[in-house]
Amino acid sequence: MTGANAYQLAQVNIGRLKAPLDSPQLKAFVDNLDPVNADADSADGFVWRLEGESGDATDIAVFGDEWLIINMSVWRDTNALTAYMYQGRHREMLARRREFFERVQEAMVALWWVPAGHRPTVAEAESRLLHLRTNGPTPYAFTLRTPFPAQGAEQFTAPAIPDDLGCPA
Repeated sequence: MTGANAYQLAQVNIGRLKAPLDSPQLKAFVDNLDPVNADADSADGFVWRLEGESGDATDIAVFGDEWLIINMSVWRDTNALTAYMYQGRHREMLARRREFFERVQEAMVALWWVPAGHRPTVAEAESRLLHLRTNGPTPYAFTLRTPFPAQGAEQFTAPAIPDDLGCPA
């Protein structure tokens, strides 16, 4: 592959739960996980998503905080991700996110370009989120509101991240 097709868009989003996953407060969220993930799996431009033993990512630790859950996936490009995010069941659940997740000030979503075929790790996602929190949007980690092109993605390097910048417990 050459040019932009040599890269795909990785995204991570984390959320701080308002209650345990098995609580009545999160029942609608948990009940919709499989259908929303199935919608993603069949969406135009979807490439891959992080899955744990359960078939979703709710059992995968992020930032060492049991109240945080992670969603990470790879898409063809920002258009494919945006089209999926703002339609159907995902849009409905996104509109209800304050029922399930705490409002947090620091960045909880990051995007970055990966070589086609690369599957990002949780450590990679944590690094991208911390970078975004420290530096704002850059080609290394950005947002849908401030995207960067894939061209030159191979030149991105991770800057130093302060040790105290993780999610507060």
